[in-house]
Amino acid sequence: MGAHPYGWWIVLHLVLFVFWLGGDLGVYYSSRFVIRPDLTPAARGTALSIMNGLDLGPKICLVLFLPSGVTLMAMDPHGATLAGHEVFGWPLVVLTWVFAAGWLASAIADHRTHGKYPWVRRADWTIRIGLIAALFGSAAYTFAAAEPFGVTTNPRWLAGKIFLYGLAIACGLGIRIKLKPFGAAWGALMTRGGDPGTESAVKRSIDGCVPYVLGIWISVLAAAVLGVLKPGANL
Repeated sequence: MGAHPYGWWIVLHLVLFVFWLGGDLGVYYSSRFVIRPDLTPAARGTALSIMNGLDLGPKICLVLFLPSGVTLMAMDPHGATLAGHEVFGWPLVVLTWVFAAGWLASAIADHRTHGKYPWVRRADWTIRIGLIAALFGSAAYTFAAAEPFGVTTNPRWLAGKIFLYGLAIACGLGIRIKLKPFGAAWGALMTRGGDPGTESAVKRSIDGCVPYVLGIWISVLAAAVLGVLKPGANL
């Protein structure tokens, strides 16, 4: 007998976790070489290219985590209903995948163009900010309601997972804000050389991301624990 499709969706969800965290670790490790003044500009430029290439993987995983999660909820809804209608039905799954496809397209375009087209970056930012608000609101409702959407299995673990997903997205935006000065500082470094002011600006920009990077790692790991163990659930 073949494996149940639900199992394969769980595998996909876990693979996204693994590649999200693993890719982020690679990005962080590469960044340590970008800020080393003892390396040649060519070596540091290669490290930056590696860092940029690796960074696309976590971005893709972050986006696909949403529709894969909604698909899992649709396949194992535990009686989730609202006004007598199924909440996590297949129409919602299809809409979520269509939304994710558009979001993924904007995220990849923004990554590859490096802000060359402001409207692409604005679209990606708008999606992320709106999604953060929606996720935090959903997490609060799922945690506070006695039987959210009619579910009687005490899904507060899901509230935590939803919150952590939104937190990871928010940390990603924090990284983007911290990296805003990096482009000008890096350009100056490549054209004029590594004077103390330029080196300081490059290092400050990269190191300023570290708290947000740690926030992403903790959020992803904690969400994985909640998703696997489902603490407190009556299943």
